[in-house]
Amino acid sequence: MKLLPSRTLKSNISGDVPYYSFPSLDKLQFVRHGFSTRLGGVSTGVFQSMNLSFTRHDDQSAVLKNFDLFCSAINVDVHNVVLPDQRHNTEIYNATAADKGRGIFKKKGYHNIDGLVTDEPNVVLCTQYADCVPLFFADNVRRVVGMAHAGWKGTAARIGRVMIERMCSDYGCRPQNIIAGIGPSIGLCCFEVDLPVYRIFADMEETDGRCFSFGKQNKYHVDLWEINRRILLSAGLDNSNITVTDLCTRCHPDIFWSHRAAGSARGSLAGFIAIA
Repeated sequence: MKLLPSRTLKSNISGDVPYYSFPSLDKLQFVRHGFSTRLGGVSTGVFQSMNLSFTRHDDQSAVLKNFDLFCSAINVDVHNVVLPDQRHNTEIYNATAADKGRGIFKKKGYHNIDGLVTDEPNVVLCTQYADCVPLFFADNVRRVVGMAHAGWKGTAARIGRVMIERMCSDYGCRPQNIIAGIGPSIGLCCFEVDLPVYRIFADMEETDGRCFSFGKQNKYHVDLWEINRRILLSAGLDNSNITVTDLCTRCHPDIFWSHRAAGSARGSLAGFIAIA
């Protein structure tokens, strides 16, 4: 089972489960993390094989088994996973031990959550994807971790900045101590939008012409990776502490789930991070 090579991410295989990780986060002994592919699970049909979403009409027992397999691969307990209720906004939820199992073994009990943050050990934060941008965060000084789901709306609303502000205000973090990773997602090559969406990004103070390319028939391509990187820089992160993916989910539908490639007949990827 061979993964795509990457210049910025590390390819891993644990048992039969392949996943990607960030070398900068791998160096932090207190962090467990990983980003899934569509490989290494037990789902069948259009969901074959590592589908990590209970809302795609896959067999629920297969999805639970997939979560168990992936959590074992990155050495965390599936019973400690916390799932958000993603709605493409910027709401961040402070997760604690009381939230373990939400979205898997018990009801979520909250709504409109696109980011999770914690300073408690063994609380496994998980956000789900199929082209949107996963943002990973860890503070090595305060020992705080976070995950944020940055779709185009969340990117335009600067969810990365919102996460950093929350880490600083609620946990005493300092931006210069935060390490961030921008994970596999749709790239400039494939994220094509129409004029109204292009204008939203063009009006952002963080963007310039290098964030866009021009397609056919009044279509525009937007670089969500670069825009999120600039948002993190503007929030005070050091450039050396930001790792940016080079893997486009739309370009590689054999490795990643991609909504642009498959539409609704697909599973979901997931990013996980926890304090050991």
